[in-house]
Amino acid sequence: MSKEKISEKELEVQEEVIEEEPSAEAEKAQEETGSEKDEKDLKIEKLENELASAKDSLLRKAAELENVRKRVQRERVQLFEEAKAGALEDFMPIADDLLRTLKAAEESEIEDSFLEGVSLVAEKFKSVLEKHGVERIDETGVPFDVNLHDAMMKQPAPDDETGSDVVLQVLESGYKIGNRTIRHAKVIVSE
Repeated sequence: MSKEKISEKELEVQEEVIEEEPSAEAEKAQEETGSEKDEKDLKIEKLENELASAKDSLLRKAAELENVRKRVQRERVQLFEEAKAGALEDFMPIADDLLRTLKAAEESEIEDSFLEGVSLVAEKFKSVLEKHGVERIDETGVPFDVNLHDAMMKQPAPDDETGSDVVLQVLESGYKIGNRTIRHAKVIVSE
């Protein structure tokens, strides 16, 4: 064979070897792009985790803010109700005095126009209390309830039909707004 043919064959073999085995530079470049992809994937995963954490934190803060708003609203309503009850409690003795005045006036000889005027004031006062949801606690013959009544004394029942712990007489009326007692009724209870 001639030298030219041998060298051509060697060149072909060398080219085949070169095609089969990538150069060290090509491998290095591939490794770098692979490691860059790994770094990018890691960075993306890290950012996704941070985003999820930030979303979770934001949702928790929003829920906490909503809870604070609800608590403040409840406290505001409660404070208003307490102030209302406190103000109305100051008027309870006046209502009692008006009723005592009417009872005393019925038993004595007082001018009808005066009695009528006091009666109108008492009715107006009663309507204002009702407007604000105040109920009077002055029933007799009902079972004693520590949430509504304050027992001043116990005495034997007037008849056999009346059981134990029944309100016999109301000494001073009590008042309540809804389920909340503003002032307990002072009562005499059966033994």
